[in-house]
Amino acid sequence: MGNCCSGGTEDPEDKGETDQQNNNNANGDSSATTPPPSSKPSPQPSKSSKPAAMGPVLGRPMEDVKSTYSIGKELGRGQFGVTYLCTHKTSGKQYACKTIAKRKLVNKEDIEDVKREVQIMHHLTGQANIVELIGAFEDKQSVHLVMELCAGGELFDRIIAKGHYTERAAASLLRTIVQIVHTCHSMGVIHRDLKPENFLLLSKDETSPLQATDFGLSVFYKQGEVFKDIVGSAYYIAPEVLKRKYGPEVDIWSVGVMLYILLCGVPPFWADHPWIKEDGEAPDTPLDNAVLNRLKQFRAMNQFKKVALKVIASCLSEEEIMGLKQMFKGMDTDNSGTITIEELKQGLAKQGTRLSEQEVKQLMEAADADGNGIIDYDEFITATMHMNRMNREEHVYTAFQYFDKDNSGYITIEELEQALHEYNMHDGRDIKEIISEVDADNDGRINYDEFAAMMSKGNPEAHTKKRRDSTF
Repeated sequence: MGNCCSGGTEDPEDKGETDQQNNNNANGDSSATTPPPSSKPSPQPSKSSKPAAMGPVLGRPMEDVKSTYSIGKELGRGQFGVTYLCTHKTSGKQYACKTIAKRKLVNKEDIEDVKREVQIMHHLTGQANIVELIGAFEDKQSVHLVMELCAGGELFDRIIAKGHYTERAAASLLRTIVQIVHTCHSMGVIHRDLKPENFLLLSKDETSPLQATDFGLSVFYKQGEVFKDIVGSAYYIAPEVLKRKYGPEVDIWSVGVMLYILLCGVPPFWADHPWIKEDGEAPDTPLDNAVLNRLKQFRAMNQFKKVALKVIASCLSEEEIMGLKQMFKGMDTDNSGTITIEELKQGLAKQGTRLSEQEVKQLMEAADADGNGIIDYDEFITATMHMNRMNREEHVYTAFQYFDKDNSGYITIEELEQALHEYNMHDGRDIKEIISEVDADNDGRINYDEFAAMMSKGNPEAHTKKRRDSTF
């Protein structure tokens, strides 16, 4: 449901065996579910009082959640429920209360889903990395599930804030997610709605534990049992669900989609996309990995543009190049601070790209700006940084100013030659020839517009930048 809590527990008035276990399990504090005698009447009705009406959803006497908890601000909102911050009136402890409007439970199946959610949360009580159920209440209008508060918010929000995770960070999260799925499956539960919105962070700390939530679509299962209900969320739903013949393996599919999103920042599937259709627009050419693609683009650039990229690379913040820094470390297997031709070959192979010796040599020569036979950190960043850096006007202008030593508004042949020598990137090519490729008005010098045009030329990512910016 994508909120800051999930699950459910039996009403404190219920003296059944399951409820008694839960009261003793909620952090060892029975007051979290049952208020002290002074705060509410004795459970034994007097001769003059009417017994509490039975709730049609939970099947127990109805009770006002506000007699035990103070309801605060809204924390999240889903299809069936709204989650609020709530505080236990006696202990002062804060929890999350998911309120499900009974008017939205339009059929028997909806009611059974809520009952089962409470049952499953009871069943999973005490398991690591699963949001703890504290109490469940039903009144005339709603069912209220009081749960452990996860103040760090949704994993989904953190993905959006980061853009995507490094492979190491994604692997760490995935280990926890897979362990949660294993716990559920080993206890005979299929979640059926695994997605980043349904994983919460216990706190805002960067290393906060991850907690699984929202078992509203979950089911109990027995080995070999086959399910036919089509449930889940579009981006994460497994093909077997759509074929109406599935078991616990559908949770693994959803985990795979989540991993893709952690690494890429976007879902792998976008409905009836033209690329997927038979005889659609998908090209019949092999895919290159990102590093290889950028190295190839860098190789095709003239020395003028390569120096400009070096200047831009030096302007980037640590945050902007952190991903490339990790990639460099991954290839620099001997931790020497440089990448040899063999390390480059092995690094690309690990990413699924196998090249001939000649191809690797050409890429090596392209990135190795100073020609010393190895790629240092600055050279790697320059050659592999995301090409949209070239389209940022502040970066382009900074690079232009580097060449335009006398602030005349133009880059002359002499100024270009000086810059190439400064970076030890003069390959012996005639400077006039390089200038002529960029000099659109043929005046023998480069103005800012001509320089900016050179930086965006041949950059396939440049044409999508505006559209991306307008989307977010």
